[in-house]
Amino acid sequence: MTSLEHHVASLALARPEGSDAAHREIDHASAQRAARDLLRALGADLDSEGLQETPRRMADAYAELLTPQPFRPTTFPNEDGYDELIVARSIPFHSLCMHHLLPFHGVAHIGYLPRDRIIGLSKLGRVVDLFARDLQIQERLTTQIAGWLERELEPKGVGVVVEAEHLCMSLRGVQKLGAKTVTSALHGLVRDDARTRGEFLALTTRTSHDC
Repeated sequence: MTSLEHHVASLALARPEGSDAAHREIDHASAQRAARDLLRALGADLDSEGLQETPRRMADAYAELLTPQPFRPTTFPNEDGYDELIVARSIPFHSLCMHHLLPFHGVAHIGYLPRDRIIGLSKLGRVVDLFARDLQIQERLTTQIAGWLERELEPKGVGVVVEAEHLCMSLRGVQKLGAKTVTSALHGLVRDDARTRGEFLALTTRTSHDC
């Protein structure tokens, strides 16, 4: 097994159903050739000192942006029977728009109402990265995070709110710098129980205003 195959296999530790990134094999040599062709097509002089290594740097940068770190989704028995919301707020992330290959970045707020198991808090940030390091749209990113938590924890409810600024909107097109897009995915009691839904949305809205 090559080092690249070993790396791809190790990503399966996270069991990321629906994540293309975990199964992606990156051909660095082909990526560098494609970057070189693109730069030439854009009129760049690749013989100039400042651009000679740019195709390699481009390939390395995209490989890094599209490769999530492997992790084990550590969960624990809910031995104390905790039955209130657990919320992790303002988890930073960055991703690549699949339409323009320009970055979008922001924060994710995650909450769940536990049943029999809880997850290590640091793993919530890992889950965000698992799906963010991909060619993405924000709507899919939001639902993938929520779906993963539902599968792994089988909680009473899950809520995910993602806020992001898209460079394809702020640097090109309408050029609205600072505009943010907000998406949400609510499941179980976080969606169906008015008190739980209100508490979750109040916590994430307060975080947004404080940032």
